[in-house]
Amino acid sequence: MDRFESLSIVLAVAEAGSLSAAARRLNIPPATASRKIAELESHLRARLFDRSAPKLVLTAAGSSYVEAVKPILAELSEADRAVSSEYALPAGELVVTAPVGLGRLHLLPVVAQFLRAHPEIDVRLVLGDRILNLVEENVDLALRVGHLPDSRLMAQRVGAARYVVCASPDYLEAHGTPATPADLAGHATIAYEGFRTPDAWRFRQDGAAASVKVAPRLVVSTVEAACDAAAAGIGLARVLSYQAAPALAAGRLVTVLDDFAPEPLPVSLVHRAGRLLPIRLRAFLDFAAPRLKAGLAG
Repeated sequence: MDRFESLSIVLAVAEAGSLSAAARRLNIPPATASRKIAELESHLRARLFDRSAPKLVLTAAGSSYVEAVKPILAELSEADRAVSSEYALPAGELVVTAPVGLGRLHLLPVVAQFLRAHPEIDVRLVLGDRILNLVEENVDLALRVGHLPDSRLMAQRVGAARYVVCASPDYLEAHGTPATPADLAGHATIAYEGFRTPDAWRFRQDGAAASVKVAPRLVVSTVEAACDAAAAGIGLARVLSYQAAPALAAGRLVTVLDDFAPEPLPVSLVHRAGRLLPIRLRAFLDFAAPRLKAGLAG
C-alpha cells in the first residue's frame, strides 16, 4: 500500500466531500480512490468516513487522523517540490493575514509591489482583527503585533508599534492638555471595545507599569472610528501608533502623555516552523521584511 497516495486521497475526499470530485481533482478513477481508502481503513482498523450520508463526511476517528496527517503531507509535498522544477521559479498562491489597520496601511502597499515583481505568484490577503490559526486555516504568513508565545511558529521582527493617546488640537485648546495619566479623570475619552480592557489605559510611570481607569463618553467598535471621533473633537483616544498615523501626519490629531507610554510592542512576520519553505514564501519574506522595517521602525 502506498501510504502517501492513500493519505492524499483521504485528504482530498475530506476537503471535497465527494469521492468523485476528489478523484477528478487527483485525476484517478473513483474506483481506485475508493479502493485506496478501504485499504487504509483496513490497515488502521478504523472507519475514516461515514458512508451512510449522501455526502462523505469524516468520522470522529477520521477527523482526528486527517488533522494529524495534514501537516505531514504538507511537509512531504514541500520536500518533493524542493527538488522539482516547481521550485525553480516562485509560483502559486500565498495566503497572508494581518490586522485590518496594519495590513491596509503597511502590508497592502508591499503586496502590491511584490505582485508586480512576481507575476507568477497570487496573493490572498486576509485582513481581520481575529488571530487566525496558521495550520488549521492554511495560512502561509501572518503580520502580527505583540509577543508570540507559540513556539511552533517562526517569527521575524520587522518593527514595533506603541500605544499613543491622542486628541484633536481643538479639543486640547478647549479642555487643556493632560500632564500625567491621572489628569485623564477630568477629560472625555473614547474607548475601542476591541481592546481587552477598553476602560483601563496602561502607562509606564516611575519605571513601573500603571493602569488608569477611564469613563468613556463614547465606545466604538473599530479603531478607525475611535481615531475619527478623536479628530472630531469628542475626546481623547488610545490607539496603536500606526492606527493614528494618517491623522497625526495630517495634523488632525496630536499625541499627549508620550513620556508615559508603555514599552512598544513587536511587529513580526510569522509562519509555521519547518526546514523547508516554499520558494514563494521565501521570496515574499525576503521582499517584504526590509520594506516593512522601513515603515515600522520604532
